[in-house]
Amino acid sequence: MSDFPTKARVVIIGGGVVGTSSLYHLAKKGWTDCVLLEKNELTAGSTWHAAGNVPTFSNSWAIMNMQRYSTELYARLGDEVDYPMGYHQSGSIRLAHTKERKQEFERAMSMALYQGIPMEMWTPEEAKERYPFLETHDLECVLYDPTDGDIDPAQLTQALAKGARDMGQKIIRFCPATGVTQKEDKTWIVHTDKGDIECDYVVNAAGYYAQRVGEWFKPYGGRSVPMMVMSHQYLLTEEIPEVEEWSKAHGGVKLPLLRDVDISYYLRQEKHGYNLGPYEPNCKAHWDTDADPMPDDFSFQLWSDDLDRIEDIVTDAMERVPLMATSGISRVINGPIPYAPDGLPLIGPMPGVENAFENCVFTFGIAQGGGAGKVLAEWIVDGHTEWDMWAVDPRRYTDYTDHDYCVKKGMEVYGNEYAMHFPHHEWPAARDKKLSPVHDRVVAAGGVMGAYNGWERANWFAKDGDDTSLAATHTWGRSGPWEQRVKEECEAVRDHCGVLDLPGFSRFMVQGHGAAETLRGLVTGGLPKVGRMNLVYISDDRGRILTEMSCIRMGEDAFLMITAATAQWHDRDILTKAMPASVSVEDVTTTRDTLIVTGPKSREILSGLTDADLESGWLTHQSATVGGQPAYLIRVSFAGELGWEVHALNEHMPAIYDAIREAGATPFGMYALNSLRLEKGYRAWKGDLSTDYSLLEGGLGRFVKLDKPQDFPGKAAIQNEMQQGVKKSFVTLKVEAGDADAPYMSCIWSGDQIVGETTSGGWGYRVNASIALGMVKAELATPGTELEVEIYGAKYRAVVQEDQPMWDPANERLRA
Repeated sequence: MSDFPTKARVVIIGGGVVGTSSLYHLAKKGWTDCVLLEKNELTAGSTWHAAGNVPTFSNSWAIMNMQRYSTELYARLGDEVDYPMGYHQSGSIRLAHTKERKQEFERAMSMALYQGIPMEMWTPEEAKERYPFLETHDLECVLYDPTDGDIDPAQLTQALAKGARDMGQKIIRFCPATGVTQKEDKTWIVHTDKGDIECDYVVNAAGYYAQRVGEWFKPYGGRSVPMMVMSHQYLLTEEIPEVEEWSKAHGGVKLPLLRDVDISYYLRQEKHGYNLGPYEPNCKAHWDTDADPMPDDFSFQLWSDDLDRIEDIVTDAMERVPLMATSGISRVINGPIPYAPDGLPLIGPMPGVENAFENCVFTFGIAQGGGAGKVLAEWIVDGHTEWDMWAVDPRRYTDYTDHDYCVKKGMEVYGNEYAMHFPHHEWPAARDKKLSPVHDRVVAAGGVMGAYNGWERANWFAKDGDDTSLAATHTWGRSGPWEQRVKEECEAVRDHCGVLDLPGFSRFMVQGHGAAETLRGLVTGGLPKVGRMNLVYISDDRGRILTEMSCIRMGEDAFLMITAATAQWHDRDILTKAMPASVSVEDVTTTRDTLIVTGPKSREILSGLTDADLESGWLTHQSATVGGQPAYLIRVSFAGELGWEVHALNEHMPAIYDAIREAGATPFGMYALNSLRLEKGYRAWKGDLSTDYSLLEGGLGRFVKLDKPQDFPGKAAIQNEMQQGVKKSFVTLKVEAGDADAPYMSCIWSGDQIVGETTSGGWGYRVNASIALGMVKAELATPGTELEVEIYGAKYRAVVQEDQPMWDPANERLRA
């Protein structure tokens, strides 16, 4: 081929809506020398058979942002690229059968209002007026979103492709990529049957073939893409005269798209009939066994229908909209939809692989495709995204996502597609992937477990007779079987000594010539002296919070860097990318376990068990024996009491744990730890600490040294912000809350204006109050300022606290 490109800045593998959106958005950012490869025709994968719904609703701030952007883009795209599209913003109604579902709607509506999406809450009677064919007798309320609707997936893809081509991008159809080779300078060669293309970056946008494409990157540090494939059916009815009459009477518009989320289906007007899409609990995975292998090419193909699986949901939909029962079924679509283990896509840097990115595994690719292209282009061109997108970052998963895990979790998510994600609910499928060396002891003590980056940790400790069923967790409220136990655990830490088994702390040994100087040029502040530790922060080039690490200095050029469990692959990439060849970065996460031993009696508890110097000051560390076993003690406590972290190799931890328990320490869990850290104002990563905020906005100025000679990332931006002043400020709020505490991204109000958002919240059992951490307009961050926090639809008085911990503000107990 004479016009076959042999060089490109970016090569995108996959020609569905997400691939073409990526190409289009790269061009919009000025990168117009990129290539998209499609093995068949554009849309040949999941795109061509997609239903094409375009909602904005989500309980995730990041996903709502992305979907909102899609609706805004699609509304203007046809005119922008001169390509006609069938985009109908007919609005949608979501039906709530219960008070709990109404609370979920209220929370989503609050986030939507903050993002400029004018959702409304209707009574069942109001819904009946606007949707006369609807049965409403058993409904609690109805949520209306005027921006919702549907679009023709093929037309959308072709419009994005045309826009990209018009800006100079190349799309090569019927040209499957066959492999990749990374060169020494970390650029790429993408191999095809038509020739090789050299490029700076590669994007895996291969849809349900993303895992197969991902295998090509394993020699360069990659892993198996965490995904599986579901069989998703929807059916089309024949035309219904009453629907046609209604549309004509209303100027040709369509009925609002209906979602009965408590039953788990959507019902949409399609021409003058209906499109019914169920998400049935009795779902089916495909291409998940050796007996059902993925074919080399499934372009423009479907499976046979399997209506028995969805019979009950179809019956329910006919009872909800009896008009539907007057028509027959004209067609059934049953095609492959990829699922990640949490149902969210993978957008961002490919874990462990330089200059490779993922934009794949979309369950709702049409709704999210526009925003996904924007986010991916920002990642590649700018090195960061406008909004914090950790919710979809591929590095949120690590090595526990084997095939069994992905299939079980994918089926669980699909079967609960519209389920409410209650704050105390733990999904049961594919558990026990990573266990601490004292897991059995924790469970025997009553530990009710939760999964954290695959690691099982106790959330709380039940006693005989406590209800530990999943049904008991189906509440947005604070109260439940756990509440009294969490209170008791916090009081044990406050008054005596608690012990928390904390497997999965991400640990990296960073050592070698130049380690210290490289770290000085990476972190915003200073490094500790040998024998001490401190917190360090890394910002992006905008001065925003990229990550937080505990930096334990073992020698002049030897450091142990400890980060959150979920940050393991994210922070590994940061450290390995920054270090020169003379410095090694060794991930030692899985070889060690950690105990938090904390409370005013912790010194007394440990004194009979260890040869450590327990008078050594706060933020020191030392080797010692505990319970006769070698260990490492760090004088720090996330609970805000006198305490130590006890680190030890896995084989030594059972004896250490037994000795500490036998000496009188009370086990406590993650719910208690969250309460304790809120009272101290300690931030949590990817809640309070995210790239949505700068270090100065986050109240972390004391961790920034602008006078050091090193030009760390974000230094210039922070200097500029310091001169200009921050627009937002971090605050601790005491909230006169009702039955529930503020969840992430609850609106903060001043009068009738939204002035900020909560980043985390919960009950403080030592201060006996509901606490919210959050961000507000800088002029409102003055202690004593009265605001309101919106919690599941109701506003509660909140008062800005002093810029200090609510518990032990002088840190006297911590330093005792």
